[in-house]
Amino acid sequence: MISDSPTKRIYEAVKRIPYGRVATYSQIAELAGDRNMARAVGNALHRNPDPENIPCFRVVNAKGELARKFAFGGAGAQAKLLEDEGVELVKGRVDLEKFQWKQM
Repeated sequence: MISDSPTKRIYEAVKRIPYGRVATYSQIAELAGDRNMARAVGNALHRNPDPENIPCFRVVNAKGELARKFAFGGAGAQAKLLEDEGVELVKGRVDLEKFQWKQM
């Protein structure tokens, strides 16, 4: 059980990202209650206790760039997971205009 409620809110927000879409760290931070905690989102995702159900690979930075050292599977794993869902990458970036989740 996750006792840290900001972390729990982060994980719940990440679970809402639809298949084939991405969200940014700040977008998840905002959904979790504080747009200024984007760094906390990164830290929480790095410690993801349940990658099967918390799709942290769907979170990218504000430029659409992937994590340099994806925590679950190493370099290239995040790109493969996104591509498996139909998310196109160009030079390691996701086109946010095309693939960003528009939840708000």
